[in-house]
Amino acid sequence: MLTRKQHELLMFIHERLKESGVPPSFDEMKEALDLRSKSGIHRLITALEERGFIRRLPHRARALEIVRLPDSVAPGLAARGRGFAPSVIEGSLGKVPPPAPEPVETEAANSNAVAVPVMGRIAAGTPISAIQNHSHSIQVPVELLTKGEHFALEVRGDSMVDAGILDGDTVLIRKTDTADTGDIVVALIDDEEATLKRLRRKGASIALEAANPAYETRIFGPDRVAIQGRLVGLIRQY
Repeated sequence: MLTRKQHELLMFIHERLKESGVPPSFDEMKEALDLRSKSGIHRLITALEERGFIRRLPHRARALEIVRLPDSVAPGLAARGRGFAPSVIEGSLGKVPPPAPEPVETEAANSNAVAVPVMGRIAAGTPISAIQNHSHSIQVPVELLTKGEHFALEVRGDSMVDAGILDGDTVLIRKTDTADTGDIVVALIDDEEATLKRLRRKGASIALEAANPAYETRIFGPDRVAIQGRLVGLIRQY
């Protein structure tokens, strides 16, 4: 049985090999798993090799080969890897039900809630590669949602405090791959880093703007940023 970090690293390596045919560097693995040093990556690589999941090829830099994946990996999960893929939201999770032909305005009807899947963490600070697959669901009042599919993310960081988004908040996101300038969005950078920022379009470039003067605006070419969703609500626990 693999530990959580071992499993994360194995899937991260597998995804990179599928995308480019080249294993990630130790620096990339360290950043992806949010570890402080490369020594932790060395220990994880050794553990995976000892358990027969990977093989290090001699006399070649960054040469890693996936031997097998865990039996618990469901079909299609390996292809998704650690990348953010809200398409795992299936069935009625996070979907606002269509209005009834003849709605009845009652207190019970107004209290209806929708099950919205929580997909892990999102950085409101330095981008992280920590968005996970659906872990659990929360009940959200239907009034907080718009039409379409929704998912929730737990906020980590303080770069959006001036927009009223604090560390520890849960943001409600409508799944979409388009957004208008000024929208607060979930942005995936280079298919690796996920962050919550305000979108600004500057000519052909895309700017991801923080709502905290301590953080700089980051500007990217349009091919480096993929919009994963748009902020529609926020839940805060006291």
